[in-house]
Amino acid sequence: MLGEDELYELAESIKSDGQHEPIVLDADGVLLDGRNRLAACEIAGVEPRFTTYTGNDPKALILSRNLRRRHISKGQQAMIIALARSFSEHSLRHHAKLHHISLTRLSNAVTVLNHSPHLAEQVRTGALTLDAAYNTVRENKARAAAIQAQHNRLREHAPDLAEQVSEGLLTLADATTALDQRQHEEEFQRVVKHTDALRLADGDPAPSLVQLVEQGDITWGQAHQRAEQFHTDRRNAIQQAQQALRVIAENWATVQDLATRRDTPYVRDILDGLPVDARSLAQSLTTLV
Repeated sequence: MLGEDELYELAESIKSDGQHEPIVLDADGVLLDGRNRLAACEIAGVEPRFTTYTGNDPKALILSRNLRRRHISKGQQAMIIALARSFSEHSLRHHAKLHHISLTRLSNAVTVLNHSPHLAEQVRTGALTLDAAYNTVRENKARAAAIQAQHNRLREHAPDLAEQVSEGLLTLADATTALDQRQHEEEFQRVVKHTDALRLADGDPAPSLVQLVEQGDITWGQAHQRAEQFHTDRRNAIQQAQQALRVIAENWATVQDLATRRDTPYVRDILDGLPVDARSLAQSLTTLV
């Protein structure tokens, strides 16, 4: 229906200029089109002029007449079509082409109608734009999906916490935080146990980190920090050893030359000019050639 001011303007127009378009009734006298004209005629005190619809698709008539209203937006048009789809066998694409409206806009209207009928009604009446309603529905769907994902994660990884949420003993946020903490500690334990196994295989004589935790000397968090430091130190030591071996490899020809002239004054003069540890290394290497 038109607003009160617009309805009185229409009444004045009908009173002064006459009723340009007849009010449409079906064969049984049911009003199909012209609610505003009928009300304006009553206000103006003018006898309304009627016509009878003789077609076989009165709902299509109602839809087409409503979509021709110049005072409704494209969003309202899209929502009216979406509402009318309940009695239509045609596709969205057909309606978009038939009524010269964007398929995307029409699809958005259907999404709003399916997920939030009260917002759809606000769009139809013009109280809310279609874009605003669609964005609200998208946000609500995303929020609902995130909540569902949290529930699914709890059921998969912590059924006990999921049950407490279902019974109202824990909030979803608190249960999720508890699961995060639990998984962090499980990851700490995995890293620490792996580190202990690697240290043992490397021949490291340091006490087991797991034993220190079980004895209460350190926490799992502290054990994880020590494990991370061990891996850092191990990587550095490996890199230093690799660099040293590269230097030896680059100078291996010198070692071979010393080996072929072992016990010569030349070799003795070279070794005598070296520090004790370098001399010992050179002697060991020449025996390997």
